Amino acid sequence: MTETGHTIYLEIPSLFELIDLVQVLVDHLGGMLGLDEDSQHWVGVAVRESVINAIKHGNRFDASKLVEVDFTMTPSAAPTELLVRVRDHGEGFDPGDLPDPLAPENLLKANGRGIFFMRKFMDDVQIQRAPGGGMEVRMLKRFKRP
Repeated sequence: MTETGHTIYLEIPSLFELIDLVQVLVDHLGGMLGLDEDSQHWVGVAVRESVINAIKHGNRFDASKLVEVDFTMTPSAAPTELLVRVRDHGEGFDPGDLPDPLAPENLLKANGRGIFFMRKFMDDVQIQRAPGGGMEVRMLKRFKRP
């Protein structure tokens, strides 16, 4: 917990079976924060995609490598922002090298839409190399209090 908000930290091994645990937490936080049903759904999709990428592409299914997920709600008294940070401990990549999922040659490919979805459903998305290795995705969702 910080002076400006409240944070929930979660560390999971790189197992797809634990994605539903993250989803339950996202759904509960969305309801608690008063997000409308559509916003809850799309925030959940963005977080799921980020965790899937961390497990699959970052940690390459290595269950000994953790995926760190934290949710920070600010300000603490009456939150109007949710910052989600997802970090893997893999080799990392250059986000500028990602192919455009809307390019005609990529439209029918099964992969390559996760980061596109994150950017569409969240208000701000930053992808960077994490200190000490791996990648970190920071996603911000702004909302009005009910």
